[in-house]
Amino acid sequence: MSRETTAEGAAHDVGPEWGRLNSRLLLVHLAVLVAPVVMFLVDLAIAGKTNLQTLITLASLFATFLVISGVGLMRLFTTRYRVTESFVDLHSGLFFRSRRSIPIERIRSVDLTANPLHRLFGLTTLSISTGEQSSSSAHRLALEGISKADAVELRRQIIERRDAGRGIVGAVEDNGPISELDWSWLRYGPLSVWGVGGVLIAGASVYRTLHEMKVDPLKWGVVKDIEDRFGSLPLWYGILLALVVLVVLGIAGSTGTFIESWYGYRLTREDGGMFRVRRGLMVTRSVSLEKRRLRGVELVEPIPLRWAGAAKLNAVASGLGNLEDNRKRRVLTPPVPRAEARRVASEVLGVDPSFTTRAGLARHPRAALRRRINRALIWAVLIAAVPVGLGLWLGSGLVRAGWITGLVLVPILVAFAFNAYRTLGHGMRGGYLLTSSGTFAHRTVALQREGIIGWKITRTPFQRRAGLFTLGATTAAGEGVYKVHDVTEAQGIAFAEEAVPQLLLPFLERAPRSAARG
Repeated sequence: MSRETTAEGAAHDVGPEWGRLNSRLLLVHLAVLVAPVVMFLVDLAIAGKTNLQTLITLASLFATFLVISGVGLMRLFTTRYRVTESFVDLHSGLFFRSRRSIPIERIRSVDLTANPLHRLFGLTTLSISTGEQSSSSAHRLALEGISKADAVELRRQIIERRDAGRGIVGAVEDNGPISELDWSWLRYGPLSVWGVGGVLIAGASVYRTLHEMKVDPLKWGVVKDIEDRFGSLPLWYGILLALVVLVVLGIAGSTGTFIESWYGYRLTREDGGMFRVRRGLMVTRSVSLEKRRLRGVELVEPIPLRWAGAAKLNAVASGLGNLEDNRKRRVLTPPVPRAEARRVASEVLGVDPSFTTRAGLARHPRAALRRRINRALIWAVLIAAVPVGLGLWLGSGLVRAGWITGLVLVPILVAFAFNAYRTLGHGMRGGYLLTSSGTFAHRTVALQREGIIGWKITRTPFQRRAGLFTLGATTAAGEGVYKVHDVTEAQGIAFAEEAVPQLLLPFLERAPRSAARG
């Protein structure tokens, strides 16, 4: 007799019975159908009248939402699921029936996600994955539309049965929070480089939607008033004012994104050797990570955060799915003070807080610096060549602008080249390989040496001339390859041999003795 959980009540002992999605999911899909009606009323309130083009657009939206809701309702009435001692089974579909089953022992993650509509009706989505890098649906199941209490109970049952099959029994002694949201971290929210880009994308999307509905925002009274008030200003002042407004909106958008993404953030250590990250305001997320699948951490310091003394911490772990899923689920902290990120890394790995510092790592040869300076000069020339080339055709003013651009860019890009060289480093600490690199974003990776399954050596023609190559440590976790950039042959081979003895040597070609003597 297996223990099952249905969507309508608490767990109870049943035989072959199946659980169903919660009936409140019906209200979610009805709410989706209301959206086009709300859009119609908003358009009518703004424009004061409507036209055929607007009606056609709204009718198309309503038809689209109707199809989406119909598919969702069909899933509601046809989906059945159950958790047995050995499998998680999911049956769904009316015309195209789908029957999927995942063995309990192969499950790597059980996550909870709830969008605003789901939260409004007390629902959540339970996602189960085997952690395979393939995007095939056979490796994952999603129960969209079960109550939060039932989702938590289902997750508990699945983890308990999986751990019991592996012989993991009982709780760990050091359960508790590792890191929690500190609202002083909000100061790092505006430092995202995507804020201004997000404003531009959102503005373009809104304008295009209104244009399709035959609504011209440039004819609104507010816009006309701004045009009358500032239309007589000099062009340079108008451009400067527009840039200021754009930056302010970008800062506001980045701050709002930080709050939405990291509200309620909490990183905890739980029973069965699990780490769990909970976060989100409008869309809540709960991501689980097995400690035994953790292969290291990655400390990331993009330029704006680096200047503010902050960083982000990612997990290097297997079982997080393909590259896209891995990038969504590997995050351990929001942008936090650099000391806090290192403290969390030490808690997660069980090492000293100074473990992820670059101090003491082996320096790279001066040839690596020359390569970065050469790249900086090339980029400066290429960027300056654009206005110079246009100036030869359109006028001498652009030629002067090109020369000025080049003269300004050369010291800036060369400074970035020196900074990128100082960031280069590699070494070993305990059972971990450390590598550091990056120009606009400094990345320091601590990778478990036992997790290295091979080496990948890449060499461009320019590296060959400089006597350098890039050594990549391949692993089944994270990005798959973590690189040590621009090392000499002797330096790279010695490092690979020290990190994982005998793994690289069988593939090396030895020079003949006569050639060696010569």
